[in-house]
Amino acid sequence: MNPDETAFSLAEKARQYLQFLCADLPTRQLGSAGNQAATDFCARVLRSTGWDVTTPGFKCLDWITRGAACRAGAKTFTVHSSPYANGCRVGAPLRSAANLEDLHFLDCAGEILLLTDELTREQLMPKNYPFYNPEPHQRLVAMLEEKAPAAIIAATSRNPELAGAVYPFPLIEDGNFEIPSVYTTDRVGAKLTRLAGQTVHLISQAERIPSTGVNVVGRLNPDAAEKIVICAHVDTKPGTLGALDNAAGVITLLLLADLLKDHAGNYGIELLVMNGEDYYGAHGELLWLEQNNGNLGSIKLFINMDALGYIKGKTAFSFYNLLEQTRAAFVEELSLHPGVMEGEQWYQSDHSIAVMNGVPAMAVTSEHFVELCQKYTHTAADVPAVVDAERLVEAAFAIRNMVNALAEIED
Repeated sequence: MNPDETAFSLAEKARQYLQFLCADLPTRQLGSAGNQAATDFCARVLRSTGWDVTTPGFKCLDWITRGAACRAGAKTFTVHSSPYANGCRVGAPLRSAANLEDLHFLDCAGEILLLTDELTREQLMPKNYPFYNPEPHQRLVAMLEEKAPAAIIAATSRNPELAGAVYPFPLIEDGNFEIPSVYTTDRVGAKLTRLAGQTVHLISQAERIPSTGVNVVGRLNPDAAEKIVICAHVDTKPGTLGALDNAAGVITLLLLADLLKDHAGNYGIELLVMNGEDYYGAHGELLWLEQNNGNLGSIKLFINMDALGYIKGKTAFSFYNLLEQTRAAFVEELSLHPGVMEGEQWYQSDHSIAVMNGVPAMAVTSEHFVELCQKYTHTAADVPAVVDAERLVEAAFAIRNMVNALAEIED
């Protein structure tokens, strides 16, 4: 098969994979039946192309909600269950806090606590998140637990830089935080603030469901002393099909399973379908780090693909911890593909676990990463129509060539 025929065949595969991951499955949220079907699918594809496949697993939570409601007298207010929060049915006085000082002096035990303004400007990191957890977030979470309200209503505003297109955004997204919570808009929050002291009735029909998840790991030449890891996360946030974030990355990884199946280099290759990047607990990342503890030095290159293939712009490659001759050779390879480019460094994905450990890494995303984050990711708008299958194929060819050239570059 000539290169044009191969590219056409891979583009057709990419469209079929996109259909399955984003149309046939209702969700890929970690712990859900859809997530389990997606990882089963990835394992089948890798095995069918000759890769040695394992599926190391871990415990996690699935989570569902049948909706939430808030009422004060005859007035009703639109609220949403916070992802992974416990459900509740509470009738109690409403207390309000707009800043840490308000909260410090507030007695709200057993009551409903409304958070606004300074306390809700950005989403709180989950209390046990291992990679990044700023002290102000920890302090607020600890104070909320100390105050012990019966439930929390968080009123959040638009924040394109931190929350993208999600409005309102959930202040709390944490399966380890036990106080039930909902979220609403800042406009609704302003109306509720005027009702402080009055009895409010709050219902959140949310449920945590014990479940399991797996990473999918395909290996070629597993006994080699050094390896190249190629990664894409398969899970999504609740409420999105996740075409860009990150069916696109998974599809590119599956295309690489075809392109690299006959790789004859000295390095081993590990195709890693990571599970849990969009989850509060980073379960898949922690499992992979545990299984590679003491062996990170054997990784010649960690490649992560997330949110590539956007219909606008090029595919952007960024580099971390590389030898200068390797980076120069990779940049030269990019020049051979009209739809790819060198992009700026960014850290909001799985390559960060390699970078922070000094591992040479490359991240692959879309040129207009900021734009797509502010319009599509983590929303219902992240649908197959915003993904270009041909861009995924071009990125896969470029990555294939870099992998094949790595041994020669660094010899």
